[in-house]
Amino acid sequence: MTEKRVTFTTDQIAAYAEASGDRNPIHLDGEFAKSVGLPGVIAHGMLQMGLMATVAAAAAGGPERLRRLYCRFAGMVEPGDTVRFAAETTAPGRLVLSATNQRGEAMLTKSIAEFA
Repeated sequence: MTEKRVTFTTDQIAAYAEASGDRNPIHLDGEFAKSVGLPGVIAHGMLQMGLMATVAAAAAGGPERLRRLYCRFAGMVEPGDTVRFAAETTAPGRLVLSATNQRGEAMLTKSIAEFA
């Protein structure tokens, strides 16, 4: 099994917003996020998926071997949350992926990768 633990920070989330161009205020402005019913700033789903992809690539033997990556966004990641991203080979060319926070809650579900 390949895994990586990441503790999310507001700086990391802001840097991803700048790099990706996704400056939705739910990722940058805690007061705005609360005004729309969120607990505060939340991390981008694609930031989480990108981190998952690095774990999948390592488990597959390199990013050039990945052919398909799929996941469902299932939970909100807030600054201070630590997420464990993991990949396990379950069949030739197939990985089952998981992302759970420090409370054991799934952040990404139905997550798989296929590789050559």
